[in-house]
Amino acid sequence: MNTTEKITVLPEAVTHWLRYLSAEKRYSTHTVNAYQRDIQILLGLYPSIPLDKIQNTQIRSAIARLHSQDYTPRSLARILSTWRSFYKWFSIHHHLTINPTVDVKAPKVPRTLPKALSADQAKTLLDTGLNLSSHNPIAARDQAMFELFYSSGLRLSELVNVDIQFHKEGQYESQGWLDLNEKEVTVIGKGKKTRLLPLGEKAIQAIEYWLSKRPLLLKPSTPPKDQYALFLGERGARISPRVVQIQLKKLGIKSNIPANIHPHILRHSFASHLLQSSQDLRAVQELLGHSNIATTQIYTRLDFQHLAKVYDQAHPRAKRKK
Repeated sequence: MNTTEKITVLPEAVTHWLRYLSAEKRYSTHTVNAYQRDIQILLGLYPSIPLDKIQNTQIRSAIARLHSQDYTPRSLARILSTWRSFYKWFSIHHHLTINPTVDVKAPKVPRTLPKALSADQAKTLLDTGLNLSSHNPIAARDQAMFELFYSSGLRLSELVNVDIQFHKEGQYESQGWLDLNEKEVTVIGKGKKTRLLPLGEKAIQAIEYWLSKRPLLLKPSTPPKDQYALFLGERGARISPRVVQIQLKKLGIKSNIPANIHPHILRHSFASHLLQSSQDLRAVQELLGHSNIATTQIYTRLDFQHLAKVYDQAHPRAKRKK
C-alpha cells in the first residue's frame, strides 16, 4: 500500500527550482515533470515537515519506505538523485546549513547493457524506410529523421529541436541547426553543452529530399518559432517526441526486426557500431555528449559481448556445454 499523500500545491522553493531547471539548465518539459513527480513523493511522505527541516535520517527512512512499497532499485536511485539535485540547489540559494541527502544510498541498481541493433539490422531498418520515402512527405520526413538519428547519435530531445539553420529572434534562439554545406549538425544538449556532429552522406541525401517536401507540411497556422523547425508534424508545428517514437515503431514492424524499436536504440546503435570500428572511446564520448567517460564505457562491454559471442561460435576450443 502506498502511504504517500498526493501534493498538489508545491512549496515556493520547489517552484523556483523547477523554473531554474527549465529556464537556466534548459531541461526538457518531460524531464522537469519527472523531477517534479519525484519531489512530490518526498512532500507526500512528510507533508507536515518543511523541506528545510527534513533530516538525514528522514531521507534514509523515506528510501526504506519506498523500497517496502516495491519501488525498484532503478526507480529509487532516480528519485534519490532528484532529491540530491534539489537539495544541492536549495543549499546554495537558501543557505541551508545541512544537506539531508548527503551519504544516503539507494539499493544497488543492476548494470544492464543498452540495447543496440546489429549493423545488418540498422541497414535493414533504414533501407525499408528508403523504399517508402518517395510516397509522401511524411515518409520522406521519417527517413530523414531516422538517418539523422543513426548518423549523428542524437538524443530524441535534440532531434526534435533541430532547425534548418541557426535563428535568433526575440525570445527564440535555436537549440540545434543544420549546416549542409559543411555536412554538420550542431545541437545543444544536456547542461547546455554544444556539440558539433558530422552528417553522413545517407543522412544528407535523406534530409535534402525531405527539405524538398517540407513545404507541403507548412501551414498558415504554423507557429512563428516552428517556421524554422527541421521536422514538422502533420499540422505544421514542430514534431513532437511522441510522434517520432510512434513512427519509428511502425517502421520497425514493417522491417520485421525482432526488437523493441525506439529512438534511443538508434543512439545506442550509433555508439556501438562506431566503437566497434574505431576503438576510440574518447571520440565516442565526445560525439554522444557524455560528461563522464564512465557512461560511455558501457559500450565497451557491449562491444566485448559481441566479440565474446563470435568467439564462442567460432573458436574450436570455446564450445561450452549447455
